[in-house]
Amino acid sequence: MKEGEDFYFNEAGLMVFTAAYHLKRGYCCKNKCLHCPWNFGKKKPTKSTER
Repeated sequence: MKEGEDFYFNEAGLMVFTAAYHLKRGYCCKNKCLHCPWNFGKKKPTKSTER
């Protein structure tokens, strides 16, 4: 793993995986990761009702 490519440390000092790392891993862990390329846990856009 390469810092800056696969992960970085946030302002709290925690390791954060990048979307590139998740894609290399090849599957979603379903932990609502910040950079999830599969958008697991992200809100889906709501459709506005048109009249």
